[in-house]
Amino acid sequence: MKIAIAGKPSETANYVRYVSSLGATPVVSLETALLDTCDGLILPGGGDITPAFFGEKNHGSRNIDTELDILQFRAMKQFLQARRPILGICKGLQIINVAFGGNILQDIPTASRHRYENGDQYHQTVIAEGSWLYALYGPKAIVNSAHHQAIGLLGKGLSCIQQCPKDQCIEAIVHEDLPVLGVQWHPERIDQSRTMLSGEKVLAYFVSLFSS
Repeated sequence: MKIAIAGKPSETANYVRYVSSLGATPVVSLETALLDTCDGLILPGGGDITPAFFGEKNHGSRNIDTELDILQFRAMKQFLQARRPILGICKGLQIINVAFGGNILQDIPTASRHRYENGDQYHQTVIAEGSWLYALYGPKAIVNSAHHQAIGLLGKGLSCIQQCPKDQCIEAIVHEDLPVLGVQWHPERIDQSRTMLSGEKVLAYFVSLFSS
């Protein structure tokens, strides 16, 4: 079982460990041929998406890598066409949303709730009953995040299944028909001792979409 990680080796070590922890083989690549050998795709966290991709000028986006954006959108399209599962984490969730026609709030006023200066911010979330995430964690979960942007308008076919109750920031999504899901937080590095929550459950569910 191979899981593609659409990013740069120097920026995806946490994701490699995450995938390896479940006994799968991580393939860090942005090359079409290598992606074709993989069963599922992880779109990892990183900087901000180039605002032009959702029809806006830059008014708060940082750490932009337009070339990487292009390659990640291309990787996503490749997996969508093959109807192979996709998991977006942090920026990856936002890539999914933009790919389906949604937009991004470039610098949310409540960023301090979601990003700590020297590491992850931990905060409470509520989860939609009946969702894949509810089946894993129940109605509430403390999660870790490190973002200053958030989904604004949801993309076509996407549903919000998790939110921060204090500002309604979207924390997780799922596509209504396709095997596409995303979380705004970081299951690949969450501190289970602080949350009583295993991030590996997200990966295990994702793997179940193509290993059943």
